[in-house]
Amino acid sequence: MDKELIRSLPQVDAVLRNEYLTELDDRIPHAILLSAARKAIDSARQRILSGELTDAAEISVESIAKAAADIAEEASMPGLRRVINATGVTLHTNMGRARLSKSACKAVIEAASNYSDLEYDIEAGQRGSRHSHIEKTITDITGAEAAMAVNNNAAAVMLCLSALGRGREIIISRGELVEIGGSFRIPDIMEQSGAILAEVGTTNKTHLADYENRLTEETAALLKVHTSNYKIVGFTEDVSLEDLAALGAKTGLPVIFDLGSGLMTDLRGIGIDEPTVKDSLKYADVIMFSGDKLLGGPQCGIIAGKKQYVDMMKKHPLARAFRVDKMTIAALEATLREYYDVEKALENVPVLASVAAPREKLRTRANHLAKGLEKASPSIRAKVTKCIDQVGGGSAPTAELSGFAVAFYSDKVSADELEKAFRLGKVPVVGRINKDNLIFDVRTVTDAEIKLIIEKAERLGAEGRI
Repeated sequence: MDKELIRSLPQVDAVLRNEYLTELDDRIPHAILLSAARKAIDSARQRILSGELTDAAEISVESIAKAAADIAEEASMPGLRRVINATGVTLHTNMGRARLSKSACKAVIEAASNYSDLEYDIEAGQRGSRHSHIEKTITDITGAEAAMAVNNNAAAVMLCLSALGRGREIIISRGELVEIGGSFRIPDIMEQSGAILAEVGTTNKTHLADYENRLTEETAALLKVHTSNYKIVGFTEDVSLEDLAALGAKTGLPVIFDLGSGLMTDLRGIGIDEPTVKDSLKYADVIMFSGDKLLGGPQCGIIAGKKQYVDMMKKHPLARAFRVDKMTIAALEATLREYYDVEKALENVPVLASVAAPREKLRTRANHLAKGLEKASPSIRAKVTKCIDQVGGGSAPTAELSGFAVAFYSDKVSADELEKAFRLGKVPVVGRINKDNLIFDVRTVTDAEIKLIIEKAERLGAEGRI
Protein backbone atom coordinates (compact mmCIF):
# COMPACT_ATOMS: atom_id res chain seq x y z
CA MET A 1 0.00 0.00 0.00
CA ASP A 2 1.30 3.47 -0.96
CA LYS A 3 0.46 5.76 1.98
CA GLU A 4 1.76 8.76 0.09
CA LEU A 5 -0.75 8.17 -2.71
CA ILE A 6 -3.54 7.83 -0.17
CA ARG A 7 -2.59 11.17 1.36
CA SER A 8 -2.50 12.72 -2.13
CA LEU A 9 -6.13 11.96 -2.88
CA PRO A 10 -7.99 15.24 -3.54
CA GLN A 11 -10.67 16.62 -1.23
CA VAL A 12 -14.31 16.40 -2.25
CA ASP A 13 -14.62 20.20 -2.51
CA ALA A 14 -11.67 20.38 -4.90
CA VAL A 15 -13.23 17.74 -7.14
CA LEU A 16 -16.57 19.57 -7.14
CA ARG A 17 -14.87 22.81 -8.20
CA ASN A 18 -13.27 21.18 -11.24
CA GLU A 19 -14.74 22.11 -14.63
CA TYR A 20 -15.71 18.50 -15.39
CA LEU A 21 -18.33 18.81 -12.65
CA THR A 22 -19.10 22.54 -12.69
CA GLU A 23 -20.28 22.29 -16.30
CA LEU A 24 -22.85 19.72 -15.16
CA ASP A 25 -24.32 22.00 -12.46
CA ASP A 26 -27.16 23.28 -14.64
CA ARG A 27 -28.62 19.83 -15.48
CA ILE A 28 -27.56 17.44 -12.71
CA PRO A 29 -28.63 17.97 -9.07
CA HIS A 30 -25.84 18.90 -6.64
CA ALA A 31 -26.63 15.87 -4.46
CA ILE A 32 -25.82 13.53 -7.37
CA LEU A 33 -22.58 15.40 -8.14
CA LEU A 34 -21.54 15.26 -4.48
CA SER A 35 -22.22 11.54 -4.29
CA ALA A 36 -20.34 10.96 -7.54
CA ALA A 37 -17.28 12.86 -6.28
CA ARG A 38 -17.21 10.79 -3.10
CA LYS A 39 -17.58 7.55 -5.06
CA ALA A 40 -14.78 8.48 -7.46
CA ILE A 41 -12.41 9.27 -4.57
CA ASP A 42 -13.37 6.09 -2.71
CA SER A 43 -12.87 4.01 -5.87
CA ALA A 44 -9.38 5.44 -6.30
CA ARG A 45 -8.62 4.73 -2.62
CA GLN A 46 -9.68 1.09 -2.99
CA ARG A 47 -7.54 0.70 -6.10
CA ILE A 48 -4.53 2.08 -4.23
CA LEU A 49 -5.12 -0.28 -1.30
CA SER A 50 -5.34 -3.26 -3.65
CA GLY A 51 -2.14 -2.25 -5.44
CA GLU A 52 -3.94 -1.73 -8.76
CA LEU A 53 -3.30 2.03 -8.84
CA THR A 54 0.29 3.20 -8.53
CA ASP A 55 0.43 6.25 -10.82
CA ALA A 56 -0.01 9.63 -9.09
CA ALA A 57 -1.37 11.12 -12.32
CA GLU A 58 -4.48 8.97 -11.96
CA ILE A 59 -5.41 10.64 -8.67
CA SER A 60 -5.09 14.24 -9.79
CA VAL A 61 -8.09 16.48 -9.25
CA GLU A 62 -8.75 16.43 -12.97
CA SER A 63 -8.63 12.62 -13.24
CA ILE A 64 -10.90 12.09 -10.22
CA ALA A 65 -13.30 14.80 -11.44
CA LYS A 66 -13.50 13.17 -14.87
CA ALA A 67 -14.34 9.82 -13.25
CA ALA A 68 -16.91 11.55 -11.02
CA ALA A 69 -18.51 13.20 -14.06
CA ASP A 70 -18.95 9.79 -15.70
CA ILE A 71 -20.50 8.43 -12.50
CA ALA A 72 -22.84 11.44 -12.25
CA GLU A 73 -23.91 11.14 -15.89
CA GLU A 74 -24.74 7.47 -15.39
CA ALA A 75 -26.61 8.13 -12.12
CA SER A 76 -28.68 10.93 -13.64
CA MET A 77 -29.92 8.87 -16.56
CA PRO A 78 -33.64 8.03 -16.30
CA GLY A 79 -34.63 4.44 -15.54
CA LEU A 80 -36.72 4.34 -18.71
CA ARG A 81 -34.27 5.27 -21.46
CA ARG A 82 -34.33 5.62 -25.18
CA VAL A 83 -32.84 2.65 -27.03
CA ILE A 84 -31.97 2.26 -30.70
CA ASN A 85 -33.50 -1.07 -31.69
CA ALA A 86 -31.20 -2.61 -34.31
CA THR A 87 -32.56 -6.14 -33.90
CA GLY A 88 -34.98 -6.03 -36.82
CA VAL A 89 -37.90 -7.04 -34.56
CA THR A 90 -40.50 -4.33 -35.08
CA LEU A 91 -42.67 -5.10 -32.04
CA HIS A 92 -39.88 -5.87 -29.57
CA THR A 93 -41.62 -6.43 -26.24
CA ASN A 94 -38.43 -5.78 -24.24
CA MET A 95 -38.02 -2.42 -25.98
CA GLY A 96 -41.54 -1.06 -25.62
CA ARG A 97 -43.24 -2.60 -28.66
CA ALA A 98 -44.92 -0.03 -30.92
CA ARG A 99 -43.20 3.26 -31.55
CA LEU A 100 -45.92 5.93 -31.68
CA SER A 101 -46.76 8.14 -34.65
CA LYS A 102 -45.93 11.84 -34.60
CA SER A 103 -49.61 12.70 -34.21
CA ALA A 104 -49.91 10.35 -31.21
CA CYS A 105 -46.83 11.86 -29.53
CA LYS A 106 -48.18 15.36 -30.09
CA ALA A 107 -51.53 14.33 -28.60
CA VAL A 108 -49.84 12.90 -25.50
CA ILE A 109 -47.92 16.14 -24.90
CA GLU A 110 -51.12 18.17 -25.33
CA ALA A 111 -53.02 15.96 -22.87
CA ALA A 112 -50.19 15.90 -20.35
CA SER A 113 -49.54 19.66 -20.47
CA ASN A 114 -53.11 20.84 -19.99
CA TYR A 115 -56.42 20.16 -18.33
CA SER A 116 -58.76 18.22 -20.60
CA ASP A 117 -62.35 17.04 -20.97
CA LEU A 118 -61.35 13.53 -19.85
CA GLU A 119 -64.60 12.98 -17.97
CA TYR A 120 -66.40 16.23 -18.73
CA ASP A 121 -69.14 16.70 -21.31
CA ILE A 122 -68.50 20.19 -22.66
CA GLU A 123 -71.83 20.49 -24.52
CA ALA A 124 -73.92 19.35 -21.55
CA GLY A 125 -71.77 21.10 -18.96
CA GLN A 126 -71.71 18.02 -16.74
CA ARG A 127 -69.75 14.85 -15.97
CA GLY A 128 -68.97 12.78 -19.05
CA SER A 129 -67.37 9.41 -19.83
CA ARG A 130 -63.75 8.74 -20.73
CA HIS A 131 -64.95 5.96 -23.05
CA SER A 132 -66.50 8.50 -25.41
CA HIS A 133 -63.18 9.85 -26.66
CA ILE A 134 -62.19 6.71 -28.54
CA GLU A 135 -65.54 4.99 -29.01
CA LYS A 136 -66.71 7.07 -31.98
CA THR A 137 -63.41 6.68 -33.81
CA ILE A 138 -63.35 2.91 -33.30
CA THR A 139 -66.95 2.48 -34.41
CA ASP A 140 -66.35 4.71 -37.44
CA ILE A 141 -63.36 2.78 -38.75
CA THR A 142 -64.47 -0.75 -37.77
CA GLY A 143 -68.26 -0.74 -37.98
CA ALA A 144 -68.64 -1.90 -34.37
CA GLU A 145 -71.73 -0.75 -32.46
CA ALA A 146 -69.73 0.20 -29.36
CA ALA A 147 -66.21 0.15 -27.97
CA MET A 148 -64.06 0.86 -24.93
CA ALA A 149 -60.41 0.67 -23.90
CA VAL A 150 -58.73 -0.82 -20.83
CA ASN A 151 -55.09 -0.95 -19.81
CA ASN A 152 -54.06 -4.08 -21.77
CA ASN A 153 -55.53 -7.00 -23.66
CA ALA A 154 -55.31 -9.37 -20.69
CA ALA A 155 -57.53 -6.92 -18.79
CA ALA A 156 -59.89 -6.76 -21.77
CA VAL A 157 -60.26 -10.56 -21.78
CA MET A 158 -60.76 -10.72 -18.02
CA LEU A 159 -63.34 -7.92 -18.01
CA CYS A 160 -65.27 -9.49 -20.88
CA LEU A 161 -65.35 -12.96 -19.35
CA SER A 162 -66.31 -11.62 -15.94
CA ALA A 163 -69.10 -9.41 -17.28
CA LEU A 164 -70.58 -12.02 -19.64
CA GLY A 165 -69.81 -15.32 -17.95
CA ARG A 166 -69.16 -15.08 -14.23
CA GLY A 167 -70.49 -18.21 -12.49
CA ARG A 168 -71.39 -19.83 -15.82
CA GLU A 169 -69.60 -21.88 -18.46
CA ILE A 170 -67.72 -20.48 -21.43
CA ILE A 171 -66.82 -23.01 -24.10
CA ILE A 172 -63.36 -22.94 -25.68
CA SER A 173 -61.30 -25.34 -27.79
CA ARG A 174 -58.40 -27.10 -26.04
CA GLY A 175 -56.22 -26.03 -28.95
CA GLU A 176 -56.77 -22.39 -27.99
CA LEU A 177 -55.86 -22.55 -24.29
CA VAL A 178 -52.82 -20.43 -24.99
CA GLU A 179 -50.09 -18.75 -23.00
CA ILE A 180 -49.04 -15.40 -24.42
CA GLY A 181 -45.95 -13.99 -22.72
CA GLY A 182 -45.56 -13.06 -19.06
CA SER A 183 -47.45 -16.20 -17.94
CA PHE A 184 -50.72 -14.82 -19.36
CA ARG A 185 -52.69 -18.04 -19.71
CA ILE A 186 -56.28 -18.22 -20.88
CA PRO A 187 -57.29 -20.86 -18.28
CA ASP A 188 -55.88 -18.72 -15.45
CA ILE A 189 -57.63 -15.60 -16.70
CA MET A 190 -60.92 -17.49 -16.98
CA GLU A 191 -60.54 -18.75 -13.42
CA GLN A 192 -59.81 -15.27 -12.09
CA SER A 193 -62.78 -13.84 -14.00
CA GLY A 194 -65.17 -16.21 -12.25
CA ALA A 195 -66.22 -17.88 -15.50
CA ILE A 196 -66.15 -21.68 -15.67
CA LEU A 197 -63.87 -23.20 -18.29
CA ALA A 198 -65.59 -25.72 -20.57
CA GLU A 199 -62.94 -27.35 -22.78
CA VAL A 200 -63.86 -29.13 -26.00
CA GLY A 201 -61.95 -30.99 -28.69
CA THR A 202 -58.26 -31.91 -28.55
CA THR A 203 -55.00 -29.98 -28.87
CA ASN A 204 -54.81 -30.45 -32.63
CA LYS A 205 -58.44 -31.05 -33.67
CA THR A 206 -61.73 -29.45 -32.66
CA HIS A 207 -64.99 -29.83 -34.58
CA LEU A 208 -68.19 -27.77 -34.50
CA ALA A 209 -69.97 -30.82 -33.06
CA ASP A 210 -67.67 -30.62 -30.03
CA TYR A 211 -69.14 -27.20 -29.19
CA GLU A 212 -72.70 -28.36 -29.89
CA ASN A 213 -72.36 -31.43 -27.66
CA ARG A 214 -71.02 -29.33 -24.77
CA LEU A 215 -73.92 -26.86 -24.70
CA THR A 216 -75.96 -26.79 -21.48
CA GLU A 217 -78.24 -24.37 -19.69
CA GLU A 218 -75.13 -23.13 -17.88
CA THR A 219 -73.40 -22.06 -21.11
CA ALA A 220 -72.91 -18.28 -21.17
CA ALA A 221 -70.81 -17.77 -24.31
CA LEU A 222 -68.57 -19.28 -26.97
CA LEU A 223 -64.93 -18.14 -26.87
CA LYS A 224 -62.38 -18.28 -29.67
CA VAL A 225 -58.75 -17.27 -29.15
CA HIS A 226 -56.49 -16.44 -32.07
CA THR A 227 -53.16 -18.25 -31.64
CA SER A 228 -51.24 -15.13 -32.51
CA ASN A 229 -47.78 -16.20 -31.30
CA TYR A 230 -47.56 -19.73 -32.74
CA LYS A 231 -49.03 -21.99 -35.41
CA ILE A 232 -50.01 -25.64 -35.22
CA VAL A 233 -49.50 -27.35 -38.56
CA GLY A 234 -50.02 -30.88 -39.84
CA PHE A 235 -52.95 -33.07 -38.78
CA THR A 236 -55.07 -30.21 -37.46
CA GLU A 237 -58.56 -28.79 -37.67
CA ASP A 238 -60.32 -25.96 -35.90
CA VAL A 239 -63.70 -24.27 -36.07
CA SER A 240 -63.73 -21.02 -38.03
CA LEU A 241 -65.05 -17.84 -36.48
CA GLU A 242 -67.76 -17.82 -39.15
CA ASP A 243 -69.00 -21.30 -38.19
CA LEU A 244 -68.83 -20.49 -34.49
CA ALA A 245 -70.88 -17.34 -35.16
CA ALA A 246 -73.52 -19.41 -36.91
CA LEU A 247 -73.77 -21.65 -33.84
CA GLY A 248 -73.97 -18.58 -31.61
CA ALA A 249 -76.80 -17.15 -33.71
CA LYS A 250 -78.69 -20.47 -33.57
CA THR A 251 -78.37 -20.82 -29.81
CA GLY A 252 -78.59 -17.14 -28.85
CA LEU A 253 -75.14 -17.24 -27.25
CA PRO A 254 -72.61 -14.42 -27.71
CA VAL A 255 -69.42 -15.27 -29.58
CA ILE A 256 -66.29 -13.72 -28.06
CA PHE A 257 -63.07 -13.48 -30.07
CA ASP A 258 -59.68 -12.71 -28.52
CA LEU A 259 -58.07 -11.38 -31.69
CA GLY A 260 -54.78 -10.35 -30.10
CA SER A 261 -52.77 -8.18 -32.46
CA GLY A 262 -55.40 -5.69 -33.67
CA LEU A 263 -54.54 -5.51 -37.36
CA MET A 264 -56.67 -2.84 -39.00
CA THR A 265 -55.74 -3.37 -42.64
CA ASP A 266 -55.00 -6.38 -44.83
CA LEU A 267 -51.22 -7.00 -44.99
CA ARG A 268 -51.21 -10.36 -46.78
CA GLY A 269 -49.43 -8.67 -49.66
CA ILE A 270 -46.27 -8.46 -47.53
CA GLY A 271 -46.63 -11.89 -45.95
CA ILE A 272 -48.61 -11.06 -42.80
CA ASP A 273 -51.64 -13.33 -42.86
CA GLU A 274 -53.53 -12.23 -39.75
CA PRO A 275 -57.26 -11.66 -39.24
CA THR A 276 -58.27 -8.00 -39.28
CA VAL A 277 -60.47 -6.18 -36.79
CA LYS A 278 -63.13 -5.33 -39.36
CA ASP A 279 -63.37 -8.90 -40.72
CA SER A 280 -63.57 -10.32 -37.20
CA LEU A 281 -66.47 -8.02 -36.32
CA LYS A 282 -68.50 -9.48 -39.19
CA TYR A 283 -68.93 -12.64 -37.12
CA ALA A 284 -68.02 -12.11 -33.45
CA ASP A 285 -70.32 -10.30 -31.04
CA VAL A 286 -67.34 -9.01 -29.06
CA ILE A 287 -63.66 -8.85 -29.96
CA MET A 288 -60.61 -7.86 -27.89
CA PHE A 289 -57.21 -6.80 -29.16
CA SER A 290 -54.01 -4.99 -28.13
CA GLY A 291 -53.35 -1.35 -28.92
CA ASP A 292 -49.55 -1.65 -29.02
CA LYS A 293 -49.16 -4.48 -31.51
CA LEU A 294 -50.08 -4.26 -35.20
CA LEU A 295 -52.47 -1.40 -34.50
CA GLY A 296 -49.35 0.65 -33.71
CA GLY A 297 -50.62 2.60 -30.70
CA PRO A 298 -50.04 2.74 -26.93
CA GLN A 299 -50.31 -0.20 -24.57
CA CYS A 300 -53.99 -0.88 -23.98
CA GLY A 301 -56.69 -3.43 -24.62
CA ILE A 302 -59.55 -2.54 -26.91
CA ILE A 303 -63.01 -4.09 -26.70
CA ALA A 304 -65.39 -3.64 -29.62
CA GLY A 305 -68.67 -5.20 -30.67
CA LYS A 306 -72.37 -5.16 -29.95
CA LYS A 307 -73.57 -2.37 -27.70
CA GLN A 308 -75.51 -4.59 -25.29
CA TYR A 309 -72.34 -6.49 -24.35
CA VAL A 310 -69.92 -3.54 -24.34
CA ASP A 311 -72.32 -1.60 -22.10
CA MET A 312 -72.30 -4.50 -19.63
CA MET A 313 -68.52 -4.20 -19.45
CA LYS A 314 -68.57 -0.42 -19.06
CA LYS A 315 -70.78 -0.83 -15.97
CA HIS A 316 -68.76 -3.68 -14.46
CA PRO A 317 -66.71 -2.91 -11.29
CA LEU A 318 -63.50 -4.08 -12.98
CA ALA A 319 -63.86 -1.37 -15.64
CA ARG A 320 -62.63 1.24 -13.16
CA ALA A 321 -59.72 -0.94 -12.02
CA PHE A 322 -58.66 -1.49 -15.63
CA ARG A 323 -59.33 2.00 -17.01
CA VAL A 324 -56.77 3.88 -19.09
CA ASP A 325 -55.37 7.32 -18.29
CA LYS A 326 -55.66 10.53 -20.32
CA MET A 327 -52.31 10.11 -22.08
CA THR A 328 -53.18 6.61 -23.30
CA ILE A 329 -56.54 7.86 -24.54
CA ALA A 330 -54.86 10.76 -26.35
CA ALA A 331 -52.30 8.50 -28.05
CA LEU A 332 -54.89 5.87 -28.93
CA GLU A 333 -57.35 8.34 -30.42
CA ALA A 334 -54.62 9.96 -32.54
CA THR A 335 -53.43 6.53 -33.73
CA LEU A 336 -56.93 5.41 -34.63
CA ARG A 337 -57.55 8.61 -36.60
CA GLU A 338 -54.68 7.65 -38.91
CA TYR A 339 -56.85 4.76 -40.16
CA TYR A 340 -59.46 7.02 -41.69
CA ASP A 341 -57.00 6.95 -44.62
CA VAL A 342 -55.34 3.53 -44.73
CA GLU A 343 -52.75 4.56 -47.33
CA LYS A 344 -51.57 7.38 -45.09
CA ALA A 345 -51.62 5.04 -42.08
CA LEU A 346 -49.11 2.81 -43.87
CA GLU A 347 -46.79 5.82 -43.97
CA ASN A 348 -47.58 7.55 -40.68
CA VAL A 349 -47.93 4.66 -38.23
CA PRO A 350 -44.34 3.54 -37.51
CA VAL A 351 -45.23 -0.13 -36.99
CA LEU A 352 -46.89 -0.35 -40.41
CA ALA A 353 -44.12 1.67 -42.05
CA SER A 354 -41.56 -0.73 -40.57
CA VAL A 355 -43.17 -4.03 -41.56
CA ALA A 356 -44.11 -2.70 -45.01
CA ALA A 357 -40.78 -0.96 -45.72
CA PRO A 358 -39.68 -1.44 -49.37
CA ARG A 359 -36.57 -3.60 -49.84
CA GLU A 360 -34.73 -0.93 -51.81
CA LYS A 361 -35.26 1.59 -49.03
CA LEU A 362 -33.81 -0.88 -46.55
CA ARG A 363 -30.87 -1.64 -48.84
CA THR A 364 -30.08 2.08 -49.21
CA ARG A 365 -30.25 2.56 -45.44
CA ALA A 366 -27.94 -0.42 -44.86
CA ASN A 367 -25.41 0.83 -47.43
CA HIS A 368 -25.33 4.22 -45.72
CA LEU A 369 -24.75 2.66 -42.32
CA ALA A 370 -22.01 0.30 -43.55
CA LYS A 371 -20.07 3.13 -45.19
CA GLY A 372 -20.51 5.34 -42.14
CA LEU A 373 -19.20 2.69 -39.75
CA GLU A 374 -16.09 2.02 -41.84
CA LYS A 375 -15.41 5.74 -42.12
CA ALA A 376 -15.88 6.21 -38.36
CA SER A 377 -12.98 3.94 -37.42
CA PRO A 378 -10.15 2.44 -39.50
CA SER A 379 -10.49 -0.82 -37.52
CA ILE A 380 -14.09 -1.44 -38.63
CA ARG A 381 -14.89 -3.85 -41.46
CA ALA A 382 -18.54 -3.75 -42.52
CA LYS A 383 -20.70 -5.35 -45.20
CA VAL A 384 -24.38 -5.33 -46.12
CA THR A 385 -26.14 -8.69 -45.79
CA LYS A 386 -29.61 -10.01 -46.53
CA CYS A 387 -31.70 -11.08 -43.53
CA ILE A 388 -35.15 -12.28 -42.51
CA ASP A 389 -36.94 -10.05 -40.01
CA GLN A 390 -39.74 -10.80 -37.56
CA VAL A 391 -42.82 -8.80 -36.63
CA GLY A 392 -42.48 -9.73 -32.93
CA GLY A 393 -44.73 -8.91 -29.98
CA GLY A 394 -46.60 -12.21 -30.29
CA SER A 395 -47.87 -11.25 -33.75
CA ALA A 396 -47.64 -13.05 -37.10
CA PRO A 397 -45.24 -15.80 -35.92
CA THR A 398 -44.77 -17.33 -39.38
CA ALA A 399 -44.29 -14.04 -41.25
CA GLU A 400 -40.83 -13.70 -42.79
CA LEU A 401 -39.96 -10.16 -43.82
CA SER A 402 -37.08 -9.94 -46.25
CA GLY A 403 -34.66 -7.18 -45.29
CA PHE A 404 -31.06 -6.01 -45.00
CA ALA A 405 -28.60 -5.66 -42.16
CA VAL A 406 -25.00 -4.54 -41.63
CA ALA A 407 -22.56 -7.15 -40.32
CA PHE A 408 -19.33 -5.65 -38.98
CA TYR A 409 -16.34 -6.39 -36.77
CA SER A 410 -13.32 -4.56 -35.39
CA ASP A 411 -9.65 -5.45 -35.79
CA LYS A 412 -9.04 -4.09 -32.27
CA VAL A 413 -11.72 -5.71 -30.07
CA SER A 414 -13.83 -8.87 -29.92
CA ALA A 415 -17.43 -9.03 -31.06
CA ASP A 416 -18.55 -9.13 -27.41
CA GLU A 417 -16.55 -5.99 -26.58
CA LEU A 418 -17.86 -4.28 -29.72
CA GLU A 419 -21.46 -5.12 -28.81
CA LYS A 420 -20.94 -3.83 -25.27
CA ALA A 421 -19.39 -0.57 -26.50
CA PHE A 422 -22.47 0.20 -28.61
CA ARG A 423 -24.95 -1.06 -26.00
CA LEU A 424 -23.64 1.11 -23.16
CA GLY A 425 -23.64 4.89 -23.00
CA LYS A 426 -26.15 7.69 -23.33
CA VAL A 427 -28.13 6.16 -26.21
CA PRO A 428 -27.76 2.35 -26.23
CA VAL A 429 -27.70 0.62 -29.61
CA VAL A 430 -28.91 -2.98 -29.35
CA GLY A 431 -28.07 -5.48 -32.08
CA ARG A 432 -27.05 -9.14 -32.11
CA ILE A 433 -23.86 -11.15 -32.52
CA ASN A 434 -23.53 -13.79 -35.23
CA LYS A 435 -20.30 -15.56 -36.25
CA ASP A 436 -18.00 -12.97 -34.63
CA ASN A 437 -19.86 -10.10 -36.28
CA LEU A 438 -22.08 -7.50 -34.68
CA ILE A 439 -25.30 -7.27 -36.70
CA PHE A 440 -27.37 -4.09 -36.97
CA ASP A 441 -30.66 -4.72 -38.77
CA VAL A 442 -31.92 -1.53 -40.41
CA ARG A 443 -35.67 -2.30 -40.60
CA THR A 444 -36.12 -1.00 -37.07
CA VAL A 445 -33.64 1.87 -37.34
CA THR A 446 -34.76 5.24 -38.71
CA ASP A 447 -32.61 7.44 -40.96
CA ALA A 448 -32.08 9.81 -38.02
CA GLU A 449 -30.92 6.89 -35.88
CA ILE A 450 -28.47 5.78 -38.58
CA LYS A 451 -26.80 9.17 -38.09
CA LEU A 452 -26.71 8.66 -34.30
CA ILE A 453 -25.11 5.21 -34.68
CA ILE A 454 -22.42 6.60 -36.97
CA GLU A 455 -21.74 9.48 -34.56
CA LYS A 456 -21.41 7.01 -31.70
CA ALA A 457 -18.99 4.92 -33.76
CA GLU A 458 -16.94 8.06 -34.43
CA ARG A 459 -16.73 8.82 -30.69
CA LEU A 460 -15.78 5.24 -29.85
CA GLY A 461 -13.17 5.29 -32.60
CA ALA A 462 -11.70 8.59 -31.40
CA GLU A 463 -11.44 7.15 -27.87
CA GLY A 464 -9.67 4.08 -29.24
CA ARG A 465 -12.37 1.74 -27.97
CA ILE A 466 -13.23 0.12 -31.30
